[in-house]
Amino acid sequence: METQIKKRAEELMEKLTLDEKIGMIHGAQLFQTAGVERLGIPPLKMSDGPMGVRQEFEPDRWNTIGHSDDYVTYLPCNSALAATWNRKLAYEMGSVLGEEARGRGKDVILAPGVNIKRSPLCGRNFEYFSEDPYLTKEMAVPYIQGVQMWDVAACVKHYAVNNQETGRLWVDVEIDEQVLRDIYLPAFYDAVTKGGAYTIMGAYNKLYGEHCCQSDFLLHKILREEWGYDGVVISDWGAVHDTQKAALSQLDIEMSVTYDFDDYFMAGPLKKMIQAGEISETIINEKVVRILLLMMRLHMLDGERKAGAYNTKEHRQKALEVARESVVLLKNEKNHLPLKKEELKSVLLVGENADCLHSGGGGSAEIKALYEISPLMGLKTHLGGNVKVGYTQGYCREEKSEDSQGNWQETSLENDNGPTKPSDHQTDEMEMKRKQLRNEAIQLAKEYETVMYIGGLNHDLDCEGNDREDMKLPYEQDILIQELLKVKPDLIVVIIGGSPVEMDTWIHQANTVVWGWYAGMEGGNALAEVLLGEVNPSGKLPETFYKTHRDCSAHILGKAIGDKKVVYHEGRYVGYRYYDKYHVEPQYCFGHGLSYTSFEYRSLSVDRIEKKILCYVKNTGNVAGGEIIQVYKRSNENEEFYFRELIGFEKVFLEAGEEKQITLNLETEIEKGCELLVGSSSRDIRLKFKFDFK
Repeated sequence: METQIKKRAEELMEKLTLDEKIGMIHGAQLFQTAGVERLGIPPLKMSDGPMGVRQEFEPDRWNTIGHSDDYVTYLPCNSALAATWNRKLAYEMGSVLGEEARGRGKDVILAPGVNIKRSPLCGRNFEYFSEDPYLTKEMAVPYIQGVQMWDVAACVKHYAVNNQETGRLWVDVEIDEQVLRDIYLPAFYDAVTKGGAYTIMGAYNKLYGEHCCQSDFLLHKILREEWGYDGVVISDWGAVHDTQKAALSQLDIEMSVTYDFDDYFMAGPLKKMIQAGEISETIINEKVVRILLLMMRLHMLDGERKAGAYNTKEHRQKALEVARESVVLLKNEKNHLPLKKEELKSVLLVGENADCLHSGGGGSAEIKALYEISPLMGLKTHLGGNVKVGYTQGYCREEKSEDSQGNWQETSLENDNGPTKPSDHQTDEMEMKRKQLRNEAIQLAKEYETVMYIGGLNHDLDCEGNDREDMKLPYEQDILIQELLKVKPDLIVVIIGGSPVEMDTWIHQANTVVWGWYAGMEGGNALAEVLLGEVNPSGKLPETFYKTHRDCSAHILGKAIGDKKVVYHEGRYVGYRYYDKYHVEPQYCFGHGLSYTSFEYRSLSVDRIEKKILCYVKNTGNVAGGEIIQVYKRSNENEEFYFRELIGFEKVFLEAGEEKQITLNLETEIEKGCELLVGSSSRDIRLKFKFDFK
C-alpha cells in the first residue's frame, strides 16, 4: 500500500513546475505553505501547539484576526499529563488535540514537545514531559497516535537537545554521542518508529557545530538512514540560516516568523541556485514527494478525510480527567487533606494564582480558551453558599506595559540570547505594595478557620524565549508563606507552575503541600475535587524537585546555561540518575506523590525469558485510589555507569481493600548482577530482585 502511495506521489511530483515545487517547501504564510490549485494540491496548514489549537493570525502579520470561532479546549500542559503516568489518558488527550486541530481545518499540529528536562530553569519545561527518556516516550507515543487518528499530523519537537531557551538560535551543544543516543534521542526514536509521527520539527540550536535544521548528522545519518524515516521534516520558525545547507539537508519545509516569504532561504534564493546549476532539482523533488506522501496519508487529496470537531462536551470532560490525575500531593503530614466539606465554615484563599488565568501566556503554547476555571472559582462552586469563601491577592507580580500579541513573536529572531529572567525585579514602590498586600493577607487569615495559599509561577517565568535565573519563588512569596504559617500552622500550601521551585525556607513548617500545574480549562475544578476528597490524588512527579538548581547535575557537572556553547559534562547522570549515584537529597524525588489511602506491595516474581514482572498490590486504606507501580533497574556496581533507571510502570486503580496482580512488560535486557527495584517512587522501593543467574 505504501509503495503504491509513494508511486502516486512521484507521478504527481513530475507534473509540477519548479515554481510550484518551491512554493510547497517554504512558508507562503505564517502558518502554511503554498498549494497547487491546478492539480488539486492544497496548502499545508499548521498550528501550535501542545495545549490546544492556537488562535488565528492574519496570513502575513502577527496580528490576531479576533473572531469568535477560534476559542478552543484548553488542555493541561505536557508536564501535567506526564504527572498522570497514564498512557490511556495520553492517547485520549492526543485524540482531543487531533480532533480539534482537524475541526479547525489544520493539517499539522506542532506537538508534542519531547525534549528532556535537563535543567529546572528551562522556560519551556512546562511543554515537555519529563527528565526521564522512558517516561517521556511512553507518554509521547500514545499521544501521537491519538492525534493522528484524526487525519492530522503530529509534529514532534524540537529535534534535538533543545534543552534551554538562552541563546537558543545559536547555542552549540557539545555532548558525548552515546549519551545523546541514550538520554536525548529515545523519545524521538519511539515517536517516529512506534508512534508513527508523520512530521518532526528541527530545533533552533546547534549540535556539533551544525544548526539542527541543517544537520547532516541528525537529519540524514540518524533520522533517514538509521531510523528509516520517510516523514516530513519542518524547521522551527526561523531556524534555517543557509540556502545550500538547508537544501542539501533532509529538511523538507522552511518556516519563519518574518513576512518576506519569497526571500526565505528555500524560496527565491534556492530557485536561483537551481537555475544556476549549483543545486540539482532532484533534491527538491525528494522533498516534494515526502510532502505529497504526507498529504496522502492525511487523506488531503482523496476527499475521504475526517472532519473533526472542537469545544465538545467530551473534550472538556477529558481535560478535567487529565487535570484530576495530574495533581500531586507532596506532603500531608497531619492529614489536613482531604478537607471535610460538611465541616467547613470559612475558607480564605491567599495568593494571586488562586485567581489567575494562565491560558493566554507561555509563548507559542498560548491558548484562546473557551473558558478557564481558576482555583477560586473551582472551590467556590464546589463549596456553595453555605461556606464563606474569601480571597486576597497576598502578592503581586512586577507591573509592566502590555505588549501586543504580535510583538514577541515578530521580534523573536532578534533576541539571539533569549536572556535568563530573574525571579523578580524589586523597586521601592513594589516593595511597599507587596508589604501592604502581605499585611492585609496576614490580618485576614486570622479571621478564617481554614486558610489556603495558592501561589507559584506564571507564564512571565514559564515562557518560551526565556530561562529562569534560579528556582526561587518570585514576588516575595517565601516571606508571605512564612508569615502565614506563623498565624495559621495548618496552612494548606498549593503551588502552581511548570517547573520546580525552592521550598526550603518554609517546607519544614508546612504540613500540607499540593503541586498543581498549568492544568487546562478545568484545572480549578480538578484542584477543588482533590482538596475536598471528591477525587483521590494519584499524580506523581515526572521530574526531580531539587532543593535548589545548584543540586542539578547540569549545573554541577555540566556547563549550563550558556549562550554560545553548552557542554553536557554530566553525561548520563541526568535528573534522578545523578542524585542516586552521588547521594544528593532532593526536595522531592522523581516519581513521588502521596494518596489519601495506602498501598501494600508483595510477592515479586520475574520471568526473564518473557521479560515480565509480576507482583501484587493492595489498597490497605479506607478509600479507593490510584497507584503507580514503578520499576527501576539498578546496574551492576562493577559497571562503568552505576545508577538506577526507570524501565517500567503501570497505573492501577483499586477500591478500598482490593488487591490485584500487576503484570509489567519490560523492553530492556536484564544483565547478571543487576537488580530490579519495584516501588511507589524512585526512593520508596518496596520490593527487590537481584539477578545472579549464570
